[in-house]
Amino acid sequence: MALTKDLILEALRQVALPDGGDLITRDLVRALALVEGEVRFVIEVADAAMAERFAAVPAAAEAVLAALPGVQKVNVVLTAARGAPTLKVGRHPTAQPAGPQPVAGIKSIIAIGSGKGGVGKSTVTANLAVALARAGRRVGLLDADIYGPSQPLMMGEHRKPASPDGKTMIPVQAHGVTMMSLGLLVAPGKAVAWRGPMLMGALQQMLGQVAWGELDVLLVDLPPGTGDVQMTLSQRTRLTGAIVVSTPQDVALIDARKAIDMFNTLHTPVLGLIENMSHFTCPNCGHESHIFGHGGVAAEAQNLGLPLLAQLPIDLETRLAGDAGRPVALGDGVMADAFAQLAAGLVRGGMA
Repeated sequence: MALTKDLILEALRQVALPDGGDLITRDLVRALALVEGEVRFVIEVADAAMAERFAAVPAAAEAVLAALPGVQKVNVVLTAARGAPTLKVGRHPTAQPAGPQPVAGIKSIIAIGSGKGGVGKSTVTANLAVALARAGRRVGLLDADIYGPSQPLMMGEHRKPASPDGKTMIPVQAHGVTMMSLGLLVAPGKAVAWRGPMLMGALQQMLGQVAWGELDVLLVDLPPGTGDVQMTLSQRTRLTGAIVVSTPQDVALIDARKAIDMFNTLHTPVLGLIENMSHFTCPNCGHESHIFGHGGVAAEAQNLGLPLLAQLPIDLETRLAGDAGRPVALGDGVMADAFAQLAAGLVRGGMA
């Protein structure tokens, strides 16, 4: 039988803990990665006192996993969520080789932008990440909207990432997605008042100093506009391409065109467009209303010779699910199917 993450997780259920339960039922395993026979993961406990009680657990976990066929090496780190060394995020960027660079372990990186706020880009990104994970892909989600990070709320995850060595951050896991956001590192309601160099430094850290593990695709939720974050990402990171989200009306398309032009200027391929809030279907009578117009993004895609990846309706369930931290793509129904189809198209196209 081939060695898989599921087999590893099942084996870790055998590791009894000093105060009861096991590593899996108590949700203590973070950043699990399987690379060419090497198993790597972090055991994250609540505080330093608990870490002291659990001192023998890593060795027990190593012994259990070493007995699995196909395991060549086991690397386990025990860390405490409180009191562990943490990185200072928001420094000035450090020097790196010229030109866009890959991120170790990540096959594909897709930036998702909009040119303007309020078009549902972050909602689309969260649900697409979940849909890709449900399709069997290894998915990461980087919330690069540094001034207004919303992915912790939408993904229902607010734990602060650990940093066992003070150099590398361990991302959190939510709904099968590996996630990192500045919103997990700053106090709720705390404004991020940074100038461009600090933005660029934070982005560099969240890409290069996070233990992303082996991913098929990393989705990057960009801030609105065409500023420092977008430019830094495109110039310093080897991107598979970008997806532009817009609502159908002209005022949104004006800024979407600017986003497309920016990506073209930065030599980042535009993989396609998504028309969000395309229409509204009344749940009582079934009448379809075009609140923001209809077909504007489709027409723009045709004019530019770009794929129209999806036309997503405005939907109450999507909003409620996002506010509850359980993206609508986790369930069943029209919206879940729409995001599943969007994810399937990216997989078929070799982009994810």
